[in-house]
Amino acid sequence: MLSFSYSEFKKIPRDLTEASLSGAGLSIIAALAMMFLFGMELNDYLTVSTTTSIVVDNSSDGDFLRIDFNISFPALSCEFASVDVSDVLGTNRLNITKTIRKFSIDPHLRPTGAEFHSGPLPHYIKHGDEVDEETNEGSVALNSASFDKLSHQYQILVVNFYAPWCYWSTRLKPSWEKAAKIIKQRYDPEVDGRILLAKVDCTEEVDLCRRNHIQGYPSIRIFRKGSDVREIHGHHEHESYYGDRDTDTLVKTMEDLVDSIPQEDQKIALEDKSNVTKRPAPLSGGCRIEGYVRVKKVPGNLIISARSGSHSFDASKMNMSHVISHLSFGKTVSPQVLNDVKRLIPYLGRSHDKLNGRSFINHRDLDANVTIEHYLQVVKTEVVTTKSSHDHRIIEEYEYTAHSSLAQSVYIPVAKFHFELSPMQVLVTEDSKSFSHFLTNVCAIIGGVFTVSILLISPSEQHFLFLFRNLPWISKIFSINCRLLGYWIQFFIIQLG
Repeated sequence: MLSFSYSEFKKIPRDLTEASLSGAGLSIIAALAMMFLFGMELNDYLTVSTTTSIVVDNSSDGDFLRIDFNISFPALSCEFASVDVSDVLGTNRLNITKTIRKFSIDPHLRPTGAEFHSGPLPHYIKHGDEVDEETNEGSVALNSASFDKLSHQYQILVVNFYAPWCYWSTRLKPSWEKAAKIIKQRYDPEVDGRILLAKVDCTEEVDLCRRNHIQGYPSIRIFRKGSDVREIHGHHEHESYYGDRDTDTLVKTMEDLVDSIPQEDQKIALEDKSNVTKRPAPLSGGCRIEGYVRVKKVPGNLIISARSGSHSFDASKMNMSHVISHLSFGKTVSPQVLNDVKRLIPYLGRSHDKLNGRSFINHRDLDANVTIEHYLQVVKTEVVTTKSSHDHRIIEEYEYTAHSSLAQSVYIPVAKFHFELSPMQVLVTEDSKSFSHFLTNVCAIIGGVFTVSILLISPSEQHFLFLFRNLPWISKIFSINCRLLGYWIQFFIIQLG
């Protein structure tokens, strides 16, 4: 009869199976150690880890970048506010209006009415060929007192706000005076009382021009007395004239205004909405500009300034102070998605709209002609999250750093945003952990604690010798079993996948 003297599972002596107080205490400590190590391993398994790398920008959103903004200018009229874009490749887009909205605001940034519609301005305004001769002037010169009196006396008061140093004011003067004489002859102000042409020198009547929000010269305003004069936030509604400035056109425009008012009837006809040469004038001297522009991904500029092809501006009186409510690059990331991504990268999103809520105010403590410039360095961050082995989500966000400065210029002051995109991008990838690796580590924890506890629980030298002789086999067997368990779990998961 054959018998095997070799066995990996030898019978344990009776002494090692008897309970003892020290053994019970060590068993409790071992159990607590297992639970503690298991909790740490579970926390490590549930914690999402990421890998951050710098790669060459391989954006999937094309060659153009969207810039969203909402900026308030307390001292820039919507009438002349212009949004321009330029870049190093020669692109130069002036007075963008398609994706831009403007709202008149007061000095405290409060809206004073509905959206301001500037409408299409003529590219070329015709002027008369008359020479400025020393003749009797046909228009009436106004000051603050006479302006208030005559604006309530005549049904229509048309005022030319001008500056003697202005080139365009000088070109308008002969045609304006001649048209005023013709209108005065056809509609005697003393007898008819329906229309009067006047003028205001803004270098002398500074307060009167400021009260009517005059920022460009010459500005022709049409004031109506009657039912269409509405007071909103302390401002009266009136119109601005943007048509040709030759004598014939001016006379024809004034006659059309008078024809809408019967001499016997004191009612004022509402303005003709189809006439693009007359539009409502801004109700206040400030403007909130919001919208977006699309720019090429090259260094460029976003410029907001006062612009007109037929008006002049006094640079010493232009104030480009502004408050940035919002400024961001790229597609807008929803707050829910951004919060979900922040669990991976807590610092993500801090520089997405870094200038939001910032104010850049020139209190005129400095000299005039102050341009406010912002230098923006834009970097793209791409986050790749993994929900499962087959489900990946890519989140793209542009963040930027900003440095601002005030600089004096000999030109018309502007608010300039100089942006430059980095050719590199930050790539953040979520690293997933396999469940089989977690189970293998748990088995290793249990086996390791169990082995150490056996070493510590030996009550006598005999037991120690027993463990010393059999410990290599015990450790080997446990290690082999743990590896086999791990391989089996991995094979099982691969089969299920």
